[in-house]
Amino acid sequence: MRLSSRAATLLAVAAALPLALTACSTGSTDASAPSTQKTKAKDPNAGLRTGTQLTKLLAPASAFPAGYAVEGDNTADSGAKLLSTSARTTAKPDCVNLESTSWIQVTGYQNSSSFAQNDYVNAQKTEEIAQEIDEFPVAQAKDAMQQIEAVAARCATFTDTDAHARVKVAGKAVAGLGDEAYTMTLTSGKWQNGTTLIAARSGSSVVTVLSTAGTDDGAASAKKLTTTLLTALKK
Repeated sequence: MRLSSRAATLLAVAAALPLALTACSTGSTDASAPSTQKTKAKDPNAGLRTGTQLTKLLAPASAFPAGYAVEGDNTADSGAKLLSTSARTTAKPDCVNLESTSWIQVTGYQNSSSFAQNDYVNAQKTEEIAQEIDEFPVAQAKDAMQQIEAVAARCATFTDTDAHARVKVAGKAVAGLGDEAYTMTLTSGKWQNGTTLIAARSGSSVVTVLSTAGTDDGAASAKKLTTTLLTALKK
């Protein structure tokens, strides 16, 4: 659904272009009409990276533990064109999305200007480490981070989809990662290990990672991956 939502946005933009071009073809000679230079709106996507560019900034296989391999089904990006960021829905977040890759969608933003993502699993498929980078106009990037903190409170407990277990969510701000960062730890008495989620903003880029690796609820591997991605964004 993530890819199809972006495809729908592109189709909508393409359909609107002929109308926009027709409206601009009247060629008014009214001297009082504002100039194109004065009325042209600033492009909110100016300076943002495309999905193709973001893919090159994802951490390589060498950044993951030995024995981990990339999951092809969860590898995607938004391509070489920037998209129109969707308006944020104010509906109650679906807390079970915190168990999944692309969990940034719990913020209510179903569509960023661009994205790239993949995830790695161990040979037994019992542990997973996922990474994603989304680009937004900077005001929306900041808002997405605020929404993540709000989600931690609104999803303090929920029932997971597999074991139908009660999951507890503990969130806190983290210093020293990008311009701002927030982490959530998901635990359940029925799970062998918990899950760590970290979101970090660097300018207009929002990095989100998920890890269940190790015996520390994925905390160390999630922080290491976040640091790697933030370093790549600064180059």
